[in-house]
Amino acid sequence: MTDTREHWSARSGFIIAAIGSAIGLGNIWRFPYVAYENGGGAFLIPYLVALLTAGLPLLFLDYAVGHRSNGAPPKAYQQLSKPAEPLGWWQACVCIVIALYYASVLTWAGSYIYFSFGQSWGTDPESFFFSNFLATSQSSGFDMTFISHLFWPLIGVWALVLFILYGGVRKGVELANRIFMPILLVLFGILVIQALRLPGAVDGLNAFFTPNWEAMKNYKVWLAAYGHIFFSLSIGFGIMVTYASYLKPKTNLTGSGLVIGFANSSFEILAGIGVFAALGFMAHAAGTSVQDVVSGGIGLAFIAFPKIISSLGAGAELFGILFFASLFVAGVSSMVSILQVPISAMQDKLSWSRAKAVTIIGGGTGAVSIFLFSSANAIKLVDIIDHFINNLGIVSGALVSIIMVSWFKRSLMKQLEQHVNRVSTVQLGPVWELTLTIVTPVVLISTLGLALSALLQKGYGDYAMSLQLWFGWGCILFCAIGALFMSSLKNR
Repeated sequence: MTDTREHWSARSGFIIAAIGSAIGLGNIWRFPYVAYENGGGAFLIPYLVALLTAGLPLLFLDYAVGHRSNGAPPKAYQQLSKPAEPLGWWQACVCIVIALYYASVLTWAGSYIYFSFGQSWGTDPESFFFSNFLATSQSSGFDMTFISHLFWPLIGVWALVLFILYGGVRKGVELANRIFMPILLVLFGILVIQALRLPGAVDGLNAFFTPNWEAMKNYKVWLAAYGHIFFSLSIGFGIMVTYASYLKPKTNLTGSGLVIGFANSSFEILAGIGVFAALGFMAHAAGTSVQDVVSGGIGLAFIAFPKIISSLGAGAELFGILFFASLFVAGVSSMVSILQVPISAMQDKLSWSRAKAVTIIGGGTGAVSIFLFSSANAIKLVDIIDHFINNLGIVSGALVSIIMVSWFKRSLMKQLEQHVNRVSTVQLGPVWELTLTIVTPVVLISTLGLALSALLQKGYGDYAMSLQLWFGWGCILFCAIGALFMSSLKNR
């Protein structure tokens, strides 16, 4: 049979696309606020441990599974073991859930392109973000009041994402990353340099790099670190399995993985430096501590970066437009990679054309996203869904995939290792096996168990239990039902 599956134009195209998936809002928006909420410097050590003990080993596993199977997660895991197909559909459903709220965050970045004209955020970016821009509901429960200035940007985001997805792997995903990733890297580097020149920046850096050993005893910090590594590297929920399936037969998998993994984490730490330097500047100006300078972590990047941009003087307006435009497109590339998983899975399972899969999966997800996140509950739903799907959905899917291969299918682990070593410069061996067999599963089982216990006993934050049930646990239930239902269908 002729292989009609799309391929990257070259290994460099895959690396750029994979870095594009990893580098985006996850680095610039999510990492600083996750670090901020988990003790600043206290978060860095668990983060680096998570990268080495789970991030890179699981990245190599995802590459091996996808490249060997030449298919999306459901097909890939089914080839490893027929009963494992639901795991692949679980990961595909997790991607659909992430896309729902990721689009909302993208609208924030897109709207800031417009807000950069005349620097609409003024001297108080925090109040502007929470009050003027998001119109956050004061109600503790459901408030589906329609917000028009959230609706139209969401329409635009979904239109652009679907346009790229219709273009396919080379003309859509790869081309978008080749154009906009270099622009983002240059502009972001300039922004960080400017942040470091601001008065009080050193105080912010001290808060970022000084570890709080007491905070490291808190299991939530470790769970957040592992959950973020999976989210940031796009592992454990099917993206890298899918991307690797588009690689040509002879591709250096581990070499590519090391480049992608360390490029992503380097950029992420750079983002932390920029954000915390800005926080130090804000604290210096307000005469308070870095820890007290902002009240909400989830909007951290949209508070810190406008502050830095405003300090640039005459070129601030142009720079703000270019920066948020690049950030927006980098986020779009990540969202495209997220939706590529269920789209590719449906193509494999039901033999749908790409256009049909994009229309039904992308269009359906977009319709639900626009309905939910055009409401006064938008920021609450982003926070709740992000917490549940990352700390439970992604981590549990990654854990099951690791246990299946390293505990119950040891022969498969050897086959995957041999497959990678045949085409790669850096060879996998006992260290990789030991990490996936003992270190990562033990850490994930313990942290996941503690997180489940806390959610069942106390819930998450101060949000109404109705919101947590519908949009937190409801998303987990959706993934479970979706995985079982799709696995029950016969391949076409």
